[in-house]
Amino acid sequence: MPHPSTSPSSTRPQRVFDPLLRLLHWVIALAIVALIVTSQLADGFEHGPYEKTLWNLHILIGYTLTAGLLTRLLWGLVGPLSARWRDLWHPAVWKDSLKNMRLPAKHRAGHDPIASLAYLFAYGVMALMVVTGLGLAASEFQTGPLAGWLGNMPWLEDVLGEPHEFGFGLMLGFIGLHLAALVFHQWRGERVAQSMVTGKQYLGAESGVQHD
Repeated sequence: MPHPSTSPSSTRPQRVFDPLLRLLHWVIALAIVALIVTSQLADGFEHGPYEKTLWNLHILIGYTLTAGLLTRLLWGLVGPLSARWRDLWHPAVWKDSLKNMRLPAKHRAGHDPIASLAYLFAYGVMALMVVTGLGLAASEFQTGPLAGWLGNMPWLEDVLGEPHEFGFGLMLGFIGLHLAALVFHQWRGERVAQSMVTGKQYLGAESGVQHD
């Protein structure tokens, strides 16, 4: 049953998220899924005929994730308001929610203030994965943009491997939390999942989209 605050009579669609932001969202999301699949398959085929091919594919997909993250970083500086990094930064809301142990009462155009914490965390984990992954590609496989500096340092595999694995576990946790939150919003009758497809959010009539 729809949540009272999100019933069709009290909400209206507003186009909030721009096409490039949505494209980057899916490029990054699909790259992460592909990285998880290829890493697990490579481990499953360890010492087999497909292991090297799978790791090479894993590295290539890692470059896609790197390009997506760098573009997202830039777009967060120069893109429209809903794509800006400040749209993910809500310290007053976080403080109030923590102090009173409650979620924000009002919906807003753009990123949800509480979910923004998880998104910032995820971007940090992805940055960790990219940096350690590029280092591992150079030290273990002698390939990538860092190979000229790190290609003769095989001992880096031990140094970078553990934080890379740690980041992998954190990313799995974020994916689980993200999917659970989407199910929760769907259960409340809130149309959240489609916002990164159509770019539209269903907001109360009093909500507005701010522009620079």
